[in-house]
Amino acid sequence: MSENLTTAPRIPLRDFFKNPEKSGFQISPDGKHISFTQPYENRMNVFVQNRESGKAVQVTFEKDRDIAGYFWGSNERILFIRDNGGDENFLLYAVDHTGENLDCLTPFENVRVGIIDELEEIDNEILISINQRNPEVFDVCRMNIKTGVMEIVAENPGNIAAWVTDHNGKIRIALQSDGVNNSLLYRKTESEPFKTILTTNFRENVSPLFFDFKNEHIYAASNIGRDKSAIIEFDIENGKELQVLFEHPEVDVESMSFSKKRKVLTSISYTTWKRERKFLDAKTEELFKKLAEKLGKYEIGIINSDKAEEIFIVRTWSDRSLGAYYLYDFKADVLKKLADLSPWLDETELCEMKPIQYQTRDGLTVHGYLTVPKGVEAKNLPVVVNPHGGPWVRDTWTYNPEIQFLANRGFAVLKINYRGSTGYGRKFWEASFKQWGKAMQDDVTDGVNYLIEQGIADPKRVGIYGGSYGGYCTLAGLAFTPELYVCGVDYVGVSNLFTFMKTIPPYWKPFLDMMYEMVGNPETDTELLKSASPVFHVDKIKAPLFIAQGAKDPRVNVDESDQMVKALREHGVEVPYMVKENEGHGFHNEENRFEFYEAMEKFLEEHLLKK
Repeated sequence: MSENLTTAPRIPLRDFFKNPEKSGFQISPDGKHISFTQPYENRMNVFVQNRESGKAVQVTFEKDRDIAGYFWGSNERILFIRDNGGDENFLLYAVDHTGENLDCLTPFENVRVGIIDELEEIDNEILISINQRNPEVFDVCRMNIKTGVMEIVAENPGNIAAWVTDHNGKIRIALQSDGVNNSLLYRKTESEPFKTILTTNFRENVSPLFFDFKNEHIYAASNIGRDKSAIIEFDIENGKELQVLFEHPEVDVESMSFSKKRKVLTSISYTTWKRERKFLDAKTEELFKKLAEKLGKYEIGIINSDKAEEIFIVRTWSDRSLGAYYLYDFKADVLKKLADLSPWLDETELCEMKPIQYQTRDGLTVHGYLTVPKGVEAKNLPVVVNPHGGPWVRDTWTYNPEIQFLANRGFAVLKINYRGSTGYGRKFWEASFKQWGKAMQDDVTDGVNYLIEQGIADPKRVGIYGGSYGGYCTLAGLAFTPELYVCGVDYVGVSNLFTFMKTIPPYWKPFLDMMYEMVGNPETDTELLKSASPVFHVDKIKAPLFIAQGAKDPRVNVDESDQMVKALREHGVEVPYMVKENEGHGFHNEENRFEFYEAMEKFLEEHLLKK
């Protein structure tokens, strides 16, 4: 490195990006077994440990991809999903907790499976969504997790975007979409036809969370008649809002939890600059209070519990720690650490992630996070701007290995919740419509200028890096504000809005009209999309660019990166290009992560630190 910009010791790159020693802890419904994922042949696989004996057995042996997710289907059977090389066609597998009787329950090609209801009260059955009959839509099937036998219990007529069950596992609600208008459909019993309760434009919605404990009304997040989503009780049969349980003046509130055993509402969570909770139940408040006393400064999450709700899997984290898993016995008030996720990292050597806000050129308030290298004054620093993907999601205060890696190398890192980021209300979200490369990009530019005006950023040493929409944002930044950045790293980013729209997965097609309203219509907004597509403006790009892409990416087709590289090279710009044949939307295999970040490190040091 050309200069020492941080007082922290230089941490090996792979320490930030290698697989955790153990992760993904869960407890069986009867509380007798603990499961977790652990590396095997550099892939995260599932292990099961007997709580009494402490003996653990490996139950999956995947070598191509990490297990993408898993859960206990019963006391004896574990279900997990995996795709093929990142194609996101997730198939469902089952295995006994002893490691025996491994089966692929959905052995179909080009099919994607999702879990609708684990049916915890019904042994050996679950409800899944599957697009086997039509790749564009998902039917609901009841599946026996021992035999793999499944039957369709709700056939999708072609316009159902989601299904909601009641507490008995009966499908009572369907969310219908024509791409722009959404309807809430309801039925009292599964033998009755659905009736339309409410129809709204996609900008407004009543989003069901779950039924009340009588299976009559529902609790939902709603922004109808308000800018910020609130948690409400809703008379589903008559389409009426009954009461507001909680709302916040600054942010959307969209999450509420409940106790299945005690049948009470427990807490509402929402995110300002950090996650906050409003407790609705004294026992839950006591649970978190006891945990906070034992775990101190860390953020706390309840991952799952046994069916009796007496033994809990607890996870901690912070901005400087990937955290740890614990087993907590509520009755005995005993907390036992199960594993640190990355014990090789010393959080005292890592960097604080602090909230910032600034005004955009048109008067919006944008929130973000700034991370400054350890022990360094926030003055005249090299900066990596790291816009999030989505774009309709948001950044939060949490541990981020990319941020900590970059800060350890001497870069300040700016994360921006530009307009369109969710959680800040409908107006802020809608302000992003048809603004890719326009006002959305201006928000990022204004964030950089804010750091320059504050004296934090060295204007001659600002780079930009992002994935997915953040990759698009990188390309747009280099093309539309070429004077602002000295280099960029585009990771699975969109380059051409016309080809992007044509290559989306089939199950996104029902929402194309909504995408046209939010991004632009290729036929009627031709000039807008052309002006916002970086591939048509490569002649303006002056800064060095590094591009990385997964060959099997179903969201951002490999052609997005191929055509950008081709166009740049035709203009005499040599651009390093990394393509991984066994990856999709982002690199999940450990060895590919290492190679990508090692290449990015060299690229940034060459072009950003030596200016």
